[in-house]
Amino acid sequence: MKSFTLNKRWLIAAVFWLLLGLTFWSQIVRDYPRLPALYTVCLIILCCMLAAHTLSDVLLPRAMNSGKMGVFAFQFIVLTLFIGFVLAGATVCLYWFFVHGSVYDTVALMEDNGRFWFKLNGTIPLTILINGAACGLTFYREHSKIEKNHALLQQVHLESQLRLLQDQINPHLMFNVLNHIHILMQKNVELASTLLIKFSDMLRYQLYECNSESVGLEREVRYLKDLVAIEKIRWGDELQVDCRWNINDGHMKIAPLLLVPFVENAFKHVSRLPSKKGFVSLNLQQLGRELVFIIENSCSVQQPRKANSHGLGLENVKKRLELLYQGTHELNIEKTTDLFSVKLNIEL
Repeated sequence: MKSFTLNKRWLIAAVFWLLLGLTFWSQIVRDYPRLPALYTVCLIILCCMLAAHTLSDVLLPRAMNSGKMGVFAFQFIVLTLFIGFVLAGATVCLYWFFVHGSVYDTVALMEDNGRFWFKLNGTIPLTILINGAACGLTFYREHSKIEKNHALLQQVHLESQLRLLQDQINPHLMFNVLNHIHILMQKNVELASTLLIKFSDMLRYQLYECNSESVGLEREVRYLKDLVAIEKIRWGDELQVDCRWNINDGHMKIAPLLLVPFVENAFKHVSRLPSKKGFVSLNLQQLGRELVFIIENSCSVQQPRKANSHGLGLENVKKRLELLYQGTHELNIEKTTDLFSVKLNIEL
């Protein structure tokens, strides 16, 4: 494919120079002998090719890579003037060496070739057009290459950033679950065993299934259900937990562990007052391609949150949403004196 692209490029260049040479030939042969005119056209095309390809294939890529476009502008002017001198000089020499005093000579040709600087002025627009066309094609090609490399770098950066954010979530979650099991083993071994099985399923999910960019929605929901079950075991009768799950198409994809920080945050900061029972309410429903996630937990002014007490979890999930679902999600977080709520809409 690369070889084909390269050959195609040189084929286009060959056709361009051939057409330009024929254009020069058709103009010069009207006033000059054919053989000298052919030599002159070949010299002109050769010099034009040398200057244009030096500019487009050597100097322009070097200037774009180094950022020294000012130097390239000077080089462009110098080589444009060079081609102008070649064009003007070649036609003037052709006249004085082969036409002057011959049957081809006319008063108009003598006047035209007797003013070199005037003739040079007339060639400048053409030389700018030739060099500009060659450099324009190269600039487009190099710019496309730079854009492609930039897009690849952005993708690599995005993947590394997502991996970093996900790795920041996992240790925190694992620490909480292990701590819950440790506490339960001192009070209720059978319950701790049940919790350990759920924890094993969660760990398997994180180690083997969360390494991809997306997972099945059904599998992610099962993980959330295990997490909620663990929290319900931990809190027992101290908390009222109400969950509603309504998933129509569990095969749809979602970023792994995306909703976990919201669930963790709700149970971590739910109010714990002797006089009033706290609650956590979770509602996850799928409406076509839209996923609606709502989670609320009780809070109290008697048990205020510390500044930034939600830690890395919520900040990380906000960043992940911006990276993965830019323009296709809506996140609303509200806090009142007795309620903390999160509502997230995602277009899967």
